[in-house]
Amino acid sequence: MPQTPEEESLGSLVAQASSHISALIRSEIELAKAEFRFDAKRVGTAVGMFAAAAFMAHLCLILASFTIAYALAQVLPNWLAFLIVTVFYLLVAGLAVLFGVRRLKGLAGMKRTARSIKGLKEIATPDEQERLPTPVPDREPVTRDGT
Repeated sequence: MPQTPEEESLGSLVAQASSHISALIRSEIELAKAEFRFDAKRVGTAVGMFAAAAFMAHLCLILASFTIAYALAQVLPNWLAFLIVTVFYLLVAGLAVLFGVRRLKGLAGMKRTARSIKGLKEIATPDEQERLPTPVPDREPVTRDGT
């Protein structure tokens, strides 16, 4: 004969709540897995489309380069027209490298994380006096580039 809720013991109620919570957590994990698989397929398809578009844009850039060179060849010798287009692309590539190097020089090198880990190491291995170091508050603002 089933017991009424008033007659059930606290232990059985806790056991039921625990099993319900476990079932709920398992269901949430399965839902998250299903959503992740669905999103991963969509992201993979989108990445493939972007790669195809980038390849086609690259082909268009090559064709546009030949078009510009042939247009210049109407007023200049062929070799000079193609040389002008080539030098233009070399300048653009050089500027891109220059800007990229400047962006890399601005990296902070994870200074705050290193300082935090050093503090944890000091706490984990106290010195002979068995005292904990006083933490230094980190008052440096975090900027967009991580410095």
